[in-house]
Order: sequence, then C-alpha cells, then structure tokens
Amino acid sequence: MTKTLSLVVPCYYEEQTIDLFYAAVEDIKSQLPGLELEYWFINDGSRDQTLAKMRALQARDPEHVHYASFSRNFGKEAAMLCGLRLATGDYVTVMDADLQDPPDMLPQMVEILETTDYDCVGTRRVDREGEPPIRSFFARMFYRIINKISDSEIVDGARDFRVMTRPFVNSVLELSEYNRFSKGIFSWVGYKTKYLPYENRERVAGDTSWNFWGLFKYSIDGLVNFSQFPLDIASLVGLFSSLFSGLGILFIVIRYLMYGDRTTGWASMVCIVLFIGGIQLLCLGILGKYIGKIFTEVKHRPIYIVKEKK
Repeated sequence: MTKTLSLVVPCYYEEQTIDLFYAAVEDIKSQLPGLELEYWFINDGSRDQTLAKMRALQARDPEHVHYASFSRNFGKEAAMLCGLRLATGDYVTVMDADLQDPPDMLPQMVEILETTDYDCVGTRRVDREGEPPIRSFFARMFYRIINKISDSEIVDGARDFRVMTRPFVNSVLELSEYNRFSKGIFSWVGYKTKYLPYENRERVAGDTSWNFWGLFKYSIDGLVNFSQFPLDIASLVGLFSSLFSGLGILFIVIRYLMYGDRTTGWASMVCIVLFIGGIQLLCLGILGKYIGKIFTEVKHRPIYIVKEKK
C-alpha cells in the first residue's frame, strides 16, 4: 500500500527559493520508493511574488502541489500549524524553502521511521558556521537556560525540520494554544524522537527574515510558554528584598536608639530606592508578560486567516 509524505513549507518572501526547493525534493524522489509526495506551501503574508510562484507551481503539478495563503503575516508558528492541519500524509515533515533543511536527509529519516519504533526523526545543527558570533552565543545560552528551567527538553541546535508519524502529528494538533513555540510543543507531546546531526547550510537565495531582535523575542516567548521559573524568580527577588529591607530598618532603629545618630547618606538612599524600584518594575514586567499571554489566549481569536487555498 502506497504511503504519503506531506511536506509543510512555511514561506515568507521566498519567491526566489520555491522553485529551487521543489526541484531539489523532486531530485531525491526516486530515493523514496513507495511514497507519494504531497506539498503544502503556506504563504505567510508575503507581498512579493511568493504567492504567484505557488500558483504557477500548483498549476504545473496539481496532483501533488497545494498552497494556502494568509490574509496577512501571522508568523512562522501559525504557518506551521496551518500546514500540519492541512497535511494528510502518513508522514509529515516541516521544511524551510531556503534549502537550509537538506532534502537529501529525507530518505534516511523516513527509513528510520519505517524500520524502527521511533515516532519522529528530527535534525540538529552541529555547528553555526555563517552565523554572527553574538547570535550563536545567545542561541547556546537560550538552550542552556530553557533546559534547566523547563520540564520539556529542547535539544541544542534542533531545527523545525523533522519527519513525524501521523499519531505524533495528531498529538501536536491537540495543542491548540494561541501562543505557540513548536520546538517546545514537539518535545512536550513526548513520543520517541531521534535526532540526526548535520552541518549548517546557507540559504540558496534571498535574505532571511529573521533578525537578532526577532529571535530574541521568540526565545522569550519560548521561556514564558514552557516555564514558570521567571515567576518564581520574581517571587524570590521580592522575598529577599523584603528580608534585607527589614533587617536594614531594624539596624537603623537600633543604632539610633543606642547612639542617637541620625541616618545620613541621601545619595546612597536614593540609589537604594531606585534599585528596589527597578526590581519591582522587573517583577511587574515578568508578571505582565504572563498576563499578556493569558489575555491573548482567552480572546480565542483564530491563530491565522486563510485568504486563498488550493
């Protein structure tokens, strides 16, 4: 019985890479015997010729190529969720159109799923060649921090590029939260996952839409979505600040009663007040971040809006 491999491809300003991606996958199609390919290109609000390229490719291969186009940019997480919902294959993979996720790894990944009891085969980069050093440093720090404070383990260098079985995908789709962090979700659902290492690859064309600030906000979302540790930090900081403040007040009162000295040092007092005020604002900011997440969840707005699909 022929099985189907669905390829979910989020696209944001990828007019230069869509045809190259399709050609690269078709080149290794012969290495996937017994598998039909189903392409789902998701246009995440691109304003260039990305959608036109999708339409042309779908017209050329209507049996295998499909696309969905959002009404605006909703983000890669929304595009991935949309693709996973639309995919009908026995196996489903998420890949970037820029070929940083090498298609030549697909045969090995599928073979592992078919010959072992693994439910998912993911990929992880063993190096960050080509990335700015500051970005690589913060990326490594992010993985170290989140793995210490979260119950879900996220492999350092793990990519969204993975091949999943249908039960695995169905479990992921049961998590319908608005604030999504797929790396954490893939880990949270459990199942048996094997990671294949590979060396970092550059984009074949075009420019990345990710910048340092975007990645930083994405990492903060990951920390907040999969850990309550920041709230614990805020509570502990408040507790210790109160204790030290109480001890300081007690010391000043006792000194005044015993020696009659007036408390001096207005400059140091102002610094302390500002320091405590900064801690309070930090704690309020952490609390506000979680409340903001709750606010977006309870509104129950759609995660994305599909304007066109074929």
